[in-house]
Amino acid sequence: MKVDGKHYRSIWRERDGWSVGAIDQRRLPHEFIVAKLTTCEDAAVAIRDMLVRGAPLIGATAAYGMALAMREDSSDAGLKRGYDTLIVTRPTAINLKWALDEMRTALAPVDPEERAEAAYARADEIAEQDVEINRGIARNGLALIEAIAAKKRGETVNLLTHCNAGWLATVDWGTATAPIYLAHERGIKVHVWVDETRPRNQGASLTAWELGHHGVPHTVIPDNTGGHLMQHGMVDLAIVGTDRVAANGDVCNKIGTYLKALAAHDNNVPFYVALPSPTIDFAVNDGIRDIPIEQRSGTEVTDMTGRTADGRLETVRIVPKGSPVANYAFDVTPARLVTGLITERGVLKPDRASLAAAFPERIARA
Repeated sequence: MKVDGKHYRSIWRERDGWSVGAIDQRRLPHEFIVAKLTTCEDAAVAIRDMLVRGAPLIGATAAYGMALAMREDSSDAGLKRGYDTLIVTRPTAINLKWALDEMRTALAPVDPEERAEAAYARADEIAEQDVEINRGIARNGLALIEAIAAKKRGETVNLLTHCNAGWLATVDWGTATAPIYLAHERGIKVHVWVDETRPRNQGASLTAWELGHHGVPHTVIPDNTGGHLMQHGMVDLAIVGTDRVAANGDVCNKIGTYLKALAAHDNNVPFYVALPSPTIDFAVNDGIRDIPIEQRSGTEVTDMTGRTADGRLETVRIVPKGSPVANYAFDVTPARLVTGLITERGVLKPDRASLAAAFPERIARA
């Protein structure tokens, strides 16, 4: 996608052929900084500290982390060490484990002297695969937006998002935003209500930033505003991303998604989830009961960073000293509240049979 008219991906191999460049998302929207990853530990820190974030991008970063690990030590012990270092960085997004398993399967039978080259090649494939999957999501989701635009006879289609499921959460295009970008490029009038998404404000900081740079009309709203907008007919369609989809169609996404789904259900607003197939976890049968929910540092709730009127970046505390804080990073939306799942192989019903029929190869690997 575009930043000031220039095409960028969220992660890439640098010109030296082995180090990895990635946009440091912790610095957005106030600073556009490219980080350079040169070790497996660099990749682990990038994932853990949310320099990169979003399930598909976490998977791609882990793949490149394994390539960096093989450059450091391509022995069987080095392969295990790289896997073990990266697998513990984030517990909820299944793409992390999927990518690491793909890398381990590809590299285990390769001669150690050839593993580094093979690792970079497989990591590149995973990154390219993500881009192609997201293009498929864009095409399949576009039909939903086109249908609404036709009913509204060319009036603006209002969409609502939660968290960031844009190109910054993937290698390129995004998941929930992919159909929106394609609709915008096709000349359909779209407007996006962007949830701020406390406590890390990925909507206000990332989604708004990328939509603005790409020229897509949007408005940032507090998280609690979505229900009001739906009550007053100001939302035509809600599209969110996901970090893991259970075999039964339950959807795990950024905290607050469940509340948006409830409001959408109450107001007859279609609620879709856009996802790449590696996000499906057929090993988990019940999302509410079985998906681990990451609990992050309380400082994400107590502290906020922003730019002051005189241009300085400052971090301030907004919670009284001594007040306990809980920071659950994700929640699970039950399948009954999901209108459909937008995948690279079509828009599916959120149930076991539909997922299994569309992605039988994923079941075999579960």
